[in-house]
Order: sequence, then structure tokens, then C-alpha cells
Amino acid sequence: MHSNFVTTQDGVSIFYKDWGPKDAQPIVFHHGWPLSSDDWDAQMLFFLKAGYRVVAHDRRGHGRSQQVDFGHDMDHYAADAAAVAEHLDLRRAVHIGHSTGGGEVARYVAKFGEPRGRVAKAVLVSAVPPLMLKTAANPGGQPIEVFDGFRSALAANRAQFFLDVPTGPFYGFNRPGATSYPGVIQNWWRQGMMGGTNAHYDGIRAFSETDQTEDLKAIGVPVMVLHGEDDQIVPIADAALLSVKLLKNGVLKTYPGYPHGMLTTHANVINPDLLAFVRG
Repeated sequence: MHSNFVTTQDGVSIFYKDWGPKDAQPIVFHHGWPLSSDDWDAQMLFFLKAGYRVVAHDRRGHGRSQQVDFGHDMDHYAADAAAVAEHLDLRRAVHIGHSTGGGEVARYVAKFGEPRGRVAKAVLVSAVPPLMLKTAANPGGQPIEVFDGFRSALAANRAQFFLDVPTGPFYGFNRPGATSYPGVIQNWWRQGMMGGTNAHYDGIRAFSETDQTEDLKAIGVPVMVLHGEDDQIVPIADAALLSVKLLKNGVLKTYPGYPHGMLTTHANVINPDLLAFVRG
């Protein structure tokens, strides 16, 4: 019987979806914090209908993957993605990552995918690289107090925190005149609450304090960097605008007024742009 789980080298059970013709080019999706592969529904259905093989996994401690108390860092995230790619023997793959998933893609492509000849292209969408945290070398970053605030809110009342984020800044529903979608908010909450609170707590450090400058420099395959200009979660000035300068073969596309969760709110615009890059 086919199982939709793979066991990593350190013994963690990772859930994945694998839809479409197995001989088609694979498009691999990497979700953001604190969500699951379900956050890619609009893209997976779109690319499935376009004839591609679509694959997505739940990060360890997230979604349906095993809730463990270790390995909630970018190195393990990338290694888990590699375990899925090796298990399914994915080749010529296009890896697309959103937010924290963009960091996962950068580390995976640099450390595993490209050295093993499995990656054709990559896309970073509203992604966290090169570094979110404000440091002496990264003065435009966000102060540690911002991320300490995330940790405090999560520890105090995760269920409420996971309602406040999508209701407000994640999708830009807090902007004047914005149309809010209760179903989108509830689905964000549902995905978040499926995961382990310890994985989410440790994950804040992973997405905010991991310097991925060297990952970006090491990538040679074509990379498209997409970012909303009104991203309140990962501000564009300290993310996409810096990432594209570090990539050997990167192209930047920005979207005026689009929020962090633009893959959901503006899928009708983003999906054709992704397809054009994949086919290009």
C-alpha cells in the first residue's frame, strides 16, 4: 500500500502530497510558518491542470508531519525536503518556497538539490532570505524584540495569536478598504493549530535568525524572486531587494500593494507569472 510519508535520516515521519503524471516535470512547493502544504492549494491545482507533477510536504512539526522536539532549524528543514525529493526521485524539479519556505528552498537548493543535479529552477515568494534579524551587518533588519514578541504571543495564547495574524497583517486585511475573507482566515488558523507549538516556537528563530547570504550566493540555477510591495510580515526592502543582488542568476518581480499572503489573495495574478517562469 502506498504511504504518503517518508522517514528522514533522523527518524522523523514527513507527510507529503504527490499528484499528477509521474513522468511530468515536478513542481515542489515549500510552505511558510506556521502552516502546512495545504497553503498551496491554489497553486497545486493550477499546475496539476497544466500537466505538471505537483509535490508538497508538511515541515517537521507542522501539519500532518510528526511532532518532534528537535530539528526545528533551517538545516533540518532542508534535509527533510531532500528526503522527500530523494524518496520520490524528483529530477528537473522547480522548487517554489513561500516565506520560511523560501529559506528552506534556498538552503535545499544550495546544499542538496543543485549539488545532486535535481533542480532546474527555483522561486522565492515573499521569502525570508537573506536575513530578517537586525544586526550590525544587516542594519535594515527587524530588531530582536519583534520576534521576542511573536514568541511571547505564541506562548501566552497560540490560538488567539494564530487568529490575529491572518485577520491583520498576513493578508493585508488590516489595510483601509481591504476585503477580508473569513474562510481564508479560518483556514490559516486551521493549518497553524494542526502543528506543534514547540515547532512553531523554535521556528521563529529559524526564520528570523538564519543568515542565508551564502546559500543565495551558492545557487547557480535560475531563480525568480517575487515579493509584494506592501508585505507587512517580511518587508521587501530587507528581503527580495537584497536577495536578488546575491543570486548569480536571479530576476525580481514586485507587486504594488500586494501583501505577504499574496499567493492566496492574488493567485489569479501570481499563478500565471509562476507558470511563465517555469516554462521560460
